[in-house]
Amino acid sequence: MPANSLYARIKNALLGETRNPLDPNIFHTLALTAFLAWVGLGADGLSSSCYGPEEAFHALGAHRYLALYLSAATAITIFVISASYSQLIELFPSGGGGYLVASKLLGNKIGLVSGTALVVDYVLTIAVSMASGTDAIFSFLPLDFQPYKLIVTIFFVLFLITINLKGLKESIKFLLPIFLVFLLTHMVVVFYGIFRHVGDLPSLIVTTKDSTLTDIQTLGFFPVLYIFMRAFSLGGGTFTGIEAVSNGMQALKEPRVYTGRRTMLYMSISLAFMAGGIILSYLLNQTYPKAGQTLNATLVRDLINSWNLGSNHLGYGFWLITLLSEGALLFVAAQSGFVAGPRVLANMAVDNWVPRQFSHLSERLVIKNGIYIMGLSSIAILLIAKGKVGFLIVLYSINVFITFSLAQLGMCIHWWRARRQDQRWSKKIGINFIGLIVTASILIVTLSIKFFEGGWLTVLITGSFVIGCLMTRKHYEGVECCLRSLDDILLSLPAPEMPAERPFRNPQAPTAVLLVSAYSGLGVHSFLSIQKLFPDYYKNFIFISAGVVDSSRFKGVEELAQLQKSVEMMLLQYVDLATRFGFHAEFRCRFGTDRLDELEALCQDVIKEFPRSVFFAGKLIFHQENSLNRFLHNQAALATQRRLQYQGLQMVVLPIRATPRETSS
Repeated sequence: MPANSLYARIKNALLGETRNPLDPNIFHTLALTAFLAWVGLGADGLSSSCYGPEEAFHALGAHRYLALYLSAATAITIFVISASYSQLIELFPSGGGGYLVASKLLGNKIGLVSGTALVVDYVLTIAVSMASGTDAIFSFLPLDFQPYKLIVTIFFVLFLITINLKGLKESIKFLLPIFLVFLLTHMVVVFYGIFRHVGDLPSLIVTTKDSTLTDIQTLGFFPVLYIFMRAFSLGGGTFTGIEAVSNGMQALKEPRVYTGRRTMLYMSISLAFMAGGIILSYLLNQTYPKAGQTLNATLVRDLINSWNLGSNHLGYGFWLITLLSEGALLFVAAQSGFVAGPRVLANMAVDNWVPRQFSHLSERLVIKNGIYIMGLSSIAILLIAKGKVGFLIVLYSINVFITFSLAQLGMCIHWWRARRQDQRWSKKIGINFIGLIVTASILIVTLSIKFFEGGWLTVLITGSFVIGCLMTRKHYEGVECCLRSLDDILLSLPAPEMPAERPFRNPQAPTAVLLVSAYSGLGVHSFLSIQKLFPDYYKNFIFISAGVVDSSRFKGVEELAQLQKSVEMMLLQYVDLATRFGFHAEFRCRFGTDRLDELEALCQDVIKEFPRSVFFAGKLIFHQENSLNRFLHNQAALATQRRLQYQGLQMVVLPIRATPRETSS
């Protein structure tokens, strides 16, 4: 697409200008400081105080006095999980979170379960955050507007997809003012909600103790414990955002471990204060739900009614700003789904669990396919749940605590194995073991209590995803088996001796331009096929390749330099082969995020220098071509052929058969 076309101008206006991934300063300009990471990744955790504490408090029912224990347990749990994930960040500074931990420490299959649970969790992060945000905004609107909540929620999801395609740092800066307004208004709510009743705290502690003893005597210890654990587990949505920092490490400024741990500290302090404080405020202010309003909205309304400002407009304005910032921050929280979710998919794509397209970057250096799939999947979940936050939170909590538990288990195993090398292993394993007990307990309680109230759906979705990943990897392994057999045959063929004199370079002579991606049997087969089909016709061979900067390589200047070196070395092998066969040979290469764009530009350059060029590319042909094969493979040869033919250039796609026997082995 021409850079000055109408489509390109509109695209740049909406999404911003394209970026050069080989610019050595690109990592500095895109990387996030701890503060910005707290906004972009930690907002998910902080925003969970808008729905997690409310779900937990509702679950207490008539036993509201247990909220005092619940407030303390929530704050302690946040610090425990954050401390254990800080250790994970130190051990895996390149990111990957629970997926990488489980894969490296527990095996690929367990890693797959953790990764799929995490991807579904980030889809639900977007769905829950957007639905809760809409609930908060609709809390100050008349009840007649309630039927439109789902439509508004979907609209905002589509809006977030668009701004995330612009780039990570841009989207966070856009949302930064919202984050700060939320923080200030809710700090006022928590401080005022607690300190206006600070004199009641001693009597509250005595009442809580007496009520606890009374219920234990009448109901029994285990029924009371069940009531508490049920509420605690149903408030598990409060802890779900902690994972995001470890998954988004690639986006952080160097030194990444320091930045990541600092971000985790900001998140844990703010979330513990906010979630624990809100639960305590519910209890102290005797907050009860009202129709069409969230419990937070009711709490804030009750507090401003006690201010006696003399002007109701000022109190109403604060209430309105607080709810709007709450709803808007929940939209900010969906950022963690759009930031960390595509990165998990990209890591899984590198391991061949999902289609390889999910590791590709866009011109704005974001994982665009991952952004699309996360956004559209969240819309599908919202439609299934009809936008009901309570139902979504059940699905949400189960999946995130699967990943939490597996990550903690993997870390415990690691510290046990490293006990002879690390003198502080006992302290470290203790932190992760406590995290394992807490997260596994929440998972078991939530799954057992809510299995028939929606928990089965998240098990079904995650299980289906796992099966799909296994099928995808089996397909790729079959194709790789076919290519290995091709390599074994063709790469071991003896090449002719190098001629005493280099073949003469004649740009006006017929030239075969071969598109290659690696020095492999596929490329050698294509090279030999051209000679077989057109004997003694072509005098020049030009080998071209586009080095794709994907998420696995976009980690630092060193990785990009290594990519350039490896592509050039690969092309030199083809040049050497063609020279041995008596042809004049050269190579051309470019690097970017879109293979087709770079190949098209290379072909345009070559045709100017060698006007009698014909372009060739090899393509695997399957026994039964279907939509699955087309989806799992990038179809670069056919797509490039369409582009070049539209411009009047000749290109031939050489079929290379992948037999059923080979692909199933």
